[in-house]
Amino acid sequence: MGCCSARRMLILLCCFQLITAVERQVFDFLSYQWAPIMINFFHIIVVILGLFGAIQYRPHYVLMYLLWTLLWLGWNVFVSCLYLDVGGLSKDSNILSLGVSSHRSWWKDNGPGCESEGDPSAGWQNQQNPQLTTVISCWLEYQYIEVLHCVVQLLISVSLSFTTSVLHFSLSFYIKQVRMSVELFRDTFKT
Repeated sequence: MGCCSARRMLILLCCFQLITAVERQVFDFLSYQWAPIMINFFHIIVVILGLFGAIQYRPHYVLMYLLWTLLWLGWNVFVSCLYLDVGGLSKDSNILSLGVSSHRSWWKDNGPGCESEGDPSAGWQNQQNPQLTTVISCWLEYQYIEVLHCVVQLLISVSLSFTTSVLHFSLSFYIKQVRMSVELFRDTFKT
């Protein structure tokens, strides 16, 4: 087994994907976007199972992870298209919050370099349901930050898809070789 075998690369990439998925989950919780929260939750579970499959040489878990990765790619493309207003989708819709609330991306008000108008405490004094701040400008618009999250997940997923497929086929071949050796060993001592 080499220094950068497919198995070790899969474990490393799964750990990195797990970290980025948890980070994304935190910001989706902050913005009450329920659809991404549920999808990220399932993604975190499947990444952990894929990690278990890679560590324990379980090709069925690795295959399940590979199939989920294809769905995860589709989800990230959908979210990217949504935030870029591509194909009739709109970032102002309530699709990601499942229509339960009118919450939006956490990055819209708290992005890097965002300048706000007005004192947040003044908004609380006169209104029943106040808006905390009105954002004037940011260094990077919130939809591009969300798309960058998706692009990072897409890049990790594409590299993981390749590594997972290589590992799955090598694990299947390895297990087949072990089974053949065990059968040959049994046949030798049977007679």
